[in-house]
Amino acid sequence: MRTKILLDEAEMPKQWYNIQADLPTPLDPPLHPATGKPVGPDDLRPIFPMELIRQEMSQDRFIPIPEEVREILQIWRPSPLYRAHRLEKHLKTPAKIYYKWEGVSPPGSHKPNTAVPQAYFNMKEGVERIATETGAGQWGSSLAFATALFGMECRVYMVKVSYEQKPGRRSLMRAYNAECFPSPSTMTSAGRAVLEKDPDSPGSLGIAISEAVEEAASRSDTNYSLGSVLNHVCLHQSIIGQEARAQLAMDDTYPDVVIGCAGGGSNFAGTAFPFAGDKLTGKHPDIDIIAVEPTACPTLTRGLYAYDFGDIAGLTPLMRMFTLGHDFVPPAIHAGGLRYHGMAPLVSKLVKEGTIRAEAYHQNEVFEAARTFAMTEGLLVAPETAHAVKATIDEALKCRKTGEEKTILFNNSGHGYFDLSSYDAFHDGKLIDYAYPADLIEESLRNLPKVG
Repeated sequence: MRTKILLDEAEMPKQWYNIQADLPTPLDPPLHPATGKPVGPDDLRPIFPMELIRQEMSQDRFIPIPEEVREILQIWRPSPLYRAHRLEKHLKTPAKIYYKWEGVSPPGSHKPNTAVPQAYFNMKEGVERIATETGAGQWGSSLAFATALFGMECRVYMVKVSYEQKPGRRSLMRAYNAECFPSPSTMTSAGRAVLEKDPDSPGSLGIAISEAVEEAASRSDTNYSLGSVLNHVCLHQSIIGQEARAQLAMDDTYPDVVIGCAGGGSNFAGTAFPFAGDKLTGKHPDIDIIAVEPTACPTLTRGLYAYDFGDIAGLTPLMRMFTLGHDFVPPAIHAGGLRYHGMAPLVSKLVKEGTIRAEAYHQNEVFEAARTFAMTEGLLVAPETAHAVKATIDEALKCRKTGEEKTILFNNSGHGYFDLSSYDAFHDGKLIDYAYPADLIEESLRNLPKVG
C-alpha cells in the first residue's frame, strides 16, 4: 500500500503550463487606471522586468523554465505526493485522498515556485532591489529566500495584523537579509493616508500592495514583485499540478475532485490549472474543481465580477476579477494569506464560466479540520491550507454517504509551524467566526471604479 509517490529530479517539469492557451474566450485585458485603455508592455516596464511582462501577456501553451531556475527549484522539487490512508480510515470513506506537499520548500510553502523565477528575471535585467507585500508572511519569506540566492536586496511590507500574529515569519525574512515593516506604515504616502483615517488599521493586502508599488515606482533601482493574482504567478505555480498529475498516473489514477485554498489564487491555480486545462479541452470534462475561501473574506462566493484595482490607492492597473472592492479591509482572521479583496483574473474567469466552483468556511470549522488532519496524518498545516483540508473532508464524507470511490486531490500548500499562536487561540476557544456583513460588502462595492 503506497503512501508516498516521488518523481526523480529529472522528471521535474521543464515547462510552465499557460492556461490562457486553452481558454474558450480570451481573458479581459488589464486597463490603465488613467486612460481606461488596455495596458501595454511600456506601462509595466517601470516596475516589472520585460520577461515577466512577456509571460503575463503570452498565449503560448508552454513556456520553458530556465535551467538556472530549475537547478534552484530542485533543492526541494519535485515535491512529494501522499496518499492520506489514515485520514481515509478515520473518516470511514471509500474515497481515495491524495495531497501534494508543498511545505518541503526552505520557506515552508508553495510561494518559492514563483519567487525564484521572479527574482531570477529581475536579476538578469540588472535590478538590484525588490519591494513587495505579504499577508501571512509566506510570500515575504519566499521572496527574501530567492533574492538572497541572487544577491539582491528585498523590502517587505507585511500586513500589520499578521506582522503581530506571526513573528516567526518576519524573523525568517530577516535571516534571509530582507527588511520587513508592518503595513500600513509611515514610510509611504499610501500608508500615511490609511493611518490618518484609521490609526488602528489592521492592514490588508490591498494596502500593503499600494505601499510596495509606490516604493518601486519611485526608485530607479527597485522593481515590484507580487506573489499571487497575476498571470505569470499562476503560470509559475503550474509546476505543482503538472507534477501531481504525473504522480497520480504512477498510482494508476486521475482525480475526480481537485481542491485548493484561494486568497489571491496562486497555489490554487498552480494545482488546478493543469487539470482545468484537461477539462476545457475535453480530456476529463467531469472533473470537479473547488476553490475554498474564508467567510470573512468571501471574494468568489459573495464578490462582484468587475474591473477593480488590485490595491487600495489605485496605483495598479484595473483587472477584471471577482472583488469585494479595493478598499475592503477584512476582519483580522488568522488565515492572513486569504485576506485579499480580489482574486486572480484567470481564476475569476474560470469561476464565472463554471469551470471551477467556490466554497467558503468559518475559522473554527477550518481549524477543527486541520486538527483532524494533524491527528491522523501528523502534519500541522497553515491556516490557509486548512481551508482545503476542510473541503476535502467534506467531499470525502459525501462519498461515505453515497458509497462513491472518488479520487480527491488537494494542495497542502504549507506548514503551520509559524502559526502556533493561531492554533493556541483555537484550542483556547478564542477564535471568532466572522461572516462579513452584506451591507459593508455593498458599501465597498459602491466604490468600484467606473469602467465604460
